[in-house]
Amino acid sequence: MASSTPKPLDDLSHCLGAACIDLKGFTEDYYQKMTEGELEPVLQTIKTLRRKGIHLELVNLMIPTKNDDMETVRKMCLWIKAELGPDVPIHFTRFYPMYKLRNLPPTPVETLERAREVALSVGLEYVYIGNVPGHEGENTYCPRCKKVLIARRGYFILANNVIRGRCKFCGKEIPGIWQEIS
Repeated sequence: MASSTPKPLDDLSHCLGAACIDLKGFTEDYYQKMTEGELEPVLQTIKTLRRKGIHLELVNLMIPTKNDDMETVRKMCLWIKAELGPDVPIHFTRFYPMYKLRNLPPTPVETLERAREVALSVGLEYVYIGNVPGHEGENTYCPRCKKVLIARRGYFILANNVIRGRCKFCGKEIPGIWQEIS
């Protein structure tokens, strides 16, 4: 879902418990050149979903030379914290050359690590590195006690230390959907 008009988004939000939104970049120029779309409607959709209480996760595919400027990443992270809250997860995912962008290299892991550091430094609590199996940035850490809550390798969960929506080590409430939905 890139963006939506208010009425269909309102109708859809009654059926959603969670949404994962690709926030492809954080400048109008990037959105126009890379997606032929606009950033502002995406940001408004994200804010609307959050306001409606839908669990959100954001994904930012970091493409070398296209959307990997750390000052822009910092601005995006500050926007997330101010508009959505520090507990909205952001996933910085590794780009691999495919389709129309075969001329670019894969995202260096160091770039993803810098983006993660930027996000954590501005106060985001759940910051991930994606498409790098085995990286510590795949795991979920408790923002209070810093212990591993959910250990992952790729799409596999190796350990889950969230009990009834709380860190089993310190008791901090962890945002998410932790019960089965029937």
